[in-house]
Amino acid sequence: MRHNKKFNHLGRKANHRASMLSNMACSLIMHKRIHTTLAKAKALRIYVEPLLTRAKEDSQSNRRLVFSELKQKAVVTELFQNVAEKIANRPGGYTRILRTGFRQGDAAEMCLIELVDYNENMLKETKKAAKKSTRRAGKKAAAKAEEAAPAAEAPAAE
Repeated sequence: MRHNKKFNHLGRKANHRASMLSNMACSLIMHKRIHTTLAKAKALRIYVEPLLTRAKEDSQSNRRLVFSELKQKAVVTELFQNVAEKIANRPGGYTRILRTGFRQGDAAEMCLIELVDYNENMLKETKKAAKKSTRRAGKKAAAKAEEAAPAAEAPAAE
């Protein structure tokens, strides 16, 4: 029976899994996005989001706790200086998983995991979508607007 066994072991022993997730988290923080399998991305999201939450408050204890997980000084500095500024106002959900298809060799489902606030293309699309009006005038309203426009311009020309 597998009671209370909720996380994916990824077919590895505990030490190997911890090292792999630590390295993947470091790569994600440094490069802002990585290409991996869907199972590893889901495990990485569970691993890295609490670290990103800790980075929002820059204290010595938080730095030590994050460093004990990541073990790379440059990554911890990057996390607390640059990444923490971007995610300061976000209450959670710091990562996004985009499925990209299947790997040819073993048909594993591949994906792209990225930090949400660093994808400029997605941010532009959401801003454009917010500006677009959802209401639509009918044919009669559009015809009336066209008739009113030339009528309003004619007295101004005199």
